[in-house]
Amino acid sequence: MVKSKNNNSYKNKKAMLKPTKPSAPVAAPKSRRVTNVERSSYFARREAAKVLKSVLQGDAKRKAVGSIKTLVYSPSVRNKKATFALVCQTLKYLPIIKDVMEIANVLNSKWKQRQEELMYIIVYDILFGQEASLTGDAEKYLLLRKGPLQSALAKVLARKGAKRLEDLMAEYHINDDARKPRYVRVNTLKLDVETAVFELAKEHVVQKDDMIPDLLVLPRGTDLHKHPLVTNGSVFMQSKASSMVAAALGPKPGWEVIDACAAPGNKTVHLAALMKGEGKVVACELNKDRIKRLEHTKELAGAANVEVLHENFLNLNPEDHKYSEVRAILLDPSCSGSGTAADRLDHLLPSHTSGDADGGDVGRLIKLAAFQEKALIHALSFPTVEKVVYSTCSIHQIENEDVVKSVLPLAVSYGFQLTTPFPQWPRRGLPVVDGSQHLLRTDPVKDKEGFFIALFTRNTGHFPESPREVQRDSSSDNLKHESVKRHSRRKRFVRSLPFTRISKLYLHRR
Repeated sequence: MVKSKNNNSYKNKKAMLKPTKPSAPVAAPKSRRVTNVERSSYFARREAAKVLKSVLQGDAKRKAVGSIKTLVYSPSVRNKKATFALVCQTLKYLPIIKDVMEIANVLNSKWKQRQEELMYIIVYDILFGQEASLTGDAEKYLLLRKGPLQSALAKVLARKGAKRLEDLMAEYHINDDARKPRYVRVNTLKLDVETAVFELAKEHVVQKDDMIPDLLVLPRGTDLHKHPLVTNGSVFMQSKASSMVAAALGPKPGWEVIDACAAPGNKTVHLAALMKGEGKVVACELNKDRIKRLEHTKELAGAANVEVLHENFLNLNPEDHKYSEVRAILLDPSCSGSGTAADRLDHLLPSHTSGDADGGDVGRLIKLAAFQEKALIHALSFPTVEKVVYSTCSIHQIENEDVVKSVLPLAVSYGFQLTTPFPQWPRRGLPVVDGSQHLLRTDPVKDKEGFFIALFTRNTGHFPESPREVQRDSSSDNLKHESVKRHSRRKRFVRSLPFTRISKLYLHRR
């Protein structure tokens, strides 16, 4: 009996020393296969965190590297739709998320310093989004702290006296701005309008715009980024107001036209299409990186009559023989972008929700207006030019009517007059300049974006031999006097600048 016991003991020890594989039931919870949805969500959260970091840093420094849409739809982002939704939703709830995380005190220094933006996104998913698809180390870390996060949210509700999440969002001034319809412009260099309508109508409700012949209207929220007609350049996703600019200039086939500040190139290739690919569009762009975008847009559109010029428009000599046949100029210079702030989703940025978006922007408006005025004077000085369109995506008088008012005497001396683009359009310029009824404005509330268009046309019988001499001889004293008065007006403007809700958005460089 003793011998048997010893044998059993020996066998037991041997069995203990022998390596064993864990049984399947024990390993199953740790090695559960990640589903495709979970994997896609995992990477979307990481991509969204990178975009969110760039957006928040740019907003904090008041120097954005690009809008939310520009960053999300860059080639480096794969899951664009999910990433865009995560960034927007996290930004929308960010004030609440920050308060909740502070109360819950769930972040240690490791997570806060290295992956703070990712933690914001995960907390959004835990409290307001899709908790079911959460996988990953950071996700597991916060899921273990779900209880404190929910308790902290309840405390925030109690502090604000809110019973529902909707009431809490109102307390934080969080809102969903109404989105405009999806507009697409048919690139008639590649496709006719009827064919475009037929193809798009297979999946979407499509209407023709009542004013722009090559513009189509689809329901808001329609996602066409991967549609074959978009990816091959047959249609361009371009807003109605933006499409009105080139149409207002109305260049004819065979003309020579300058697009003074061309990138990213949507208006440039629209000009080429209006000219039926005939003549020449000289597209000027100073920024080296934006030149690449402009070249890509040109190639995508098949706009062979576009000549990309890496040059500052202000350096072009109006009396150079190379520009002796230029008949029209489109000037869409750098501006505050205040009219497209809602489209760029600037209302989601912390600088807007904290109420300090207008800090320091007044000085920037004055600098922008000075550049815009200089560029417009330069455009009007080309001897053979018959039409000049000046446009901005700004709602501010200082960038719009004030610029037109300051150059109008000089424009008249060159033989130009203000002409009415799209007479059927109901919204016109502010009555602060003679001829304001000829100026065109779109409304950021009614039209979902704020644009300004001024069309100068020249009496073809009035072509001064040397515009520079006209400016120097007959108008220099008047212009100096007008400059002093204009500086005084700007000072008064700064003191009384009426910032609307949309004006308070941080005005990113386009």
